Amino acid sequence: MSGLEAFGLDEKLLALRETAKVGRDPTAADETLFYLLTWAHAHRTQHILEVGSAEGLTSIALLLSNPEARLTAIEFDAARAKTARENYEAFGVSDRVTLHEGDAGEILPLLEGEYDMIFLDGPKVQYLRYLPDCKRLLVRGGVLFSDDILLFGWVRGEPPKKRIMLVEHSREYLAALESDGELKTEILELGEGLAVSVKL
Repeated sequence: MSGLEAFGLDEKLLALRETAKVGRDPTAADETLFYLLTWAHAHRTQHILEVGSAEGLTSIALLLSNPEARLTAIEFDAARAKTARENYEAFGVSDRVTLHEGDAGEILPLLEGEYDMIFLDGPKVQYLRYLPDCKRLLVRGGVLFSDDILLFGWVRGEPPKKRIMLVEHSREYLAALESDGELKTEILELGEGLAVSVKL
C-alpha cells in the first residue's frame, strides 16, 4: 500500500500510475506524490502550476484530492499533452485544468497570477532557466517543489561520464535555490530527490 488510497484516488488512476512507472516517461514516485498531496490538502491549495505534466496523472491526483483547486499545466510533448487531455476528461477534471502545450521556457514568462504551489518536473537542464518565473508566479508562503533533483544520487556523488553535464546543471540549480534570499529550501530524500522551496 502506497498510502495514496487515503486521498480517495481510485483504482483506475493508481493502475495508470503503475503502468507509467515502467514506461519511458515515469510518473512521480509514490512517496513524492504522497508528500505533495499531504501538503496541498493541509494548505487547502487553490492554484497549482505543474511544469512537465506528461500524461496528467499527477495533475489528476492533485485535483481529485483538492476539489476546490484549479491547475495550470505545461507540457512540451504533443503526444503526452494529447493523452493528458484525454485523461483529464476521463477523470472529470478537465474544467479545472488549463493545459499549455509547448516550451515552458517560452510559456512561463507569459503566465500571470499567483500560485500556492508549483510542481517542477520538466527537463532538469532547464530548471535554472525556469526559476525566475517560478518565483515571480509563486505567492508568498507558497512552495516550489522541484522533482528528481538528486538524480539517482549522482548530484551528491560521482555521476557516470555521460551524465556529468546533466548533473552539473542540477548542482547549479540547487546552489541557486539554497543561496536565494527569497526562498527557504529543504532537500528531501523522496523519490530521486525533492527540493521544497518556500517563498518568504
